[in-house]
Amino acid sequence: MRSVKVTSVLVCVMVLLLAAAPVLAQDRDLGRETLPPNDGWAAEGAGTTGGAAAAPDHVYIVTNRSELVAALDSQSADPKIIYVSGTIDANVDDNNVPLTCEDYYRDGYSLEAFLAAYDPAVWGMEEAPYGPLEDARLVSRNVQQARVRIRVGSNTTIAGLGNDAVIQGAWLDLRGTATAPRSNIIIRNLTFRDTFDCFPEWDPTDGANGSWNALYDAISLRYTHHVWIDHNTFEDVATIDSSEPTYFGMHYERHDGLLDITNASDLVTVSWNQFRNHDKVMLIGSSDTASADRGKLRVTLHHNLFLNLGQRTPRVRFGKVHVYNNYYNIDHSPAYVYSWGVGIESQIYAENNYFKSGDITPDRFIGVYKGTMIHAAGTYANGRSLNRLVDVVAAYNAAFDPDLAPEVEWTPVLHTGIDPTHRVTGLVMSGSGPFNW
Repeated sequence: MRSVKVTSVLVCVMVLLLAAAPVLAQDRDLGRETLPPNDGWAAEGAGTTGGAAAAPDHVYIVTNRSELVAALDSQSADPKIIYVSGTIDANVDDNNVPLTCEDYYRDGYSLEAFLAAYDPAVWGMEEAPYGPLEDARLVSRNVQQARVRIRVGSNTTIAGLGNDAVIQGAWLDLRGTATAPRSNIIIRNLTFRDTFDCFPEWDPTDGANGSWNALYDAISLRYTHHVWIDHNTFEDVATIDSSEPTYFGMHYERHDGLLDITNASDLVTVSWNQFRNHDKVMLIGSSDTASADRGKLRVTLHHNLFLNLGQRTPRVRFGKVHVYNNYYNIDHSPAYVYSWGVGIESQIYAENNYFKSGDITPDRFIGVYKGTMIHAAGTYANGRSLNRLVDVVAAYNAAFDPDLAPEVEWTPVLHTGIDPTHRVTGLVMSGSGPFNW
């Protein structure tokens, strides 16, 4: 296994070679690139530079989980650049041997024993599980969490080498505290695949029929500001929801979000990504009572593909969120719930977004969760001509009560050029996701 110190030298050699061969598309050094001026909320103030200023001994190529964890060294705020080469699987041991869910079992836990103990026919539906097997589930969950949860510190850039760099099964945790937030982080040119929870919680009191609730997002932000998430793909493949079983009459949900922004995080730009084949995608805001989120959670989403998703693209509480030039393909989304979640005190400013929605009518594009307002203009559905322009808020108000206010209390000023809606599908399909070197 190559050491981090050796790989930093290899990066320097790689960059010099690429500089000598400008005819190659790969002569771009994504690790040294910074967020362009005005490109969304993350450009506020000093902007977002990530690890672009890293010294040569803080530049790394990583090829497995152990190298990634060592290179990140989240306690250090020194600028650092981490290049990901190939596929990194988080569900492995220290020798990079793959681990299954059964390898995480502790204290007598097994799924079969858990299902037998807490079957509603035995346990009932009145209270959440407790006792030895629930305790064993929590211990086993923590063992998996110690593998898949990877902390990311301030002043960091993580970028894929080529267009086939994959981080699989991992939870990148960008987490500071209220008094010591993390900041200035860039994540680009990667595919995040199959982040899954081996030990979802069973809560018989969650809804009318109970629910399985999973942990782990592909990327989560808590008490973190100035973050640029750009040209990545987020998807489920081996653990796609349709392949999961049903227990206790409910779908066995092993996924949480793909990219969640909560706990007073702020000043984030999410651009040119692809989000595919998932249910809960992007939660912006912690809870309805998280008063510390007021004045925070300022996020820009532009030129992203949202394909075959269920909900939360995004769901917003408190934040001022600019959503423009995104392509929503929900035509074959059997679990579709809504796209824009209007939560408490949220102010979504949506413009020039395109929906391929099939039989899903525009009144369903919005879900309301104690919110009262949303601006939505320039939305096209199922066609690129002006007669495909739809007033999403008016459609919602015609179908549901109470009405939403069609305007919010702010107007975005931090953004690059906003493309006409008829160009969105072509731009997003050709330009989103990892770069086509």
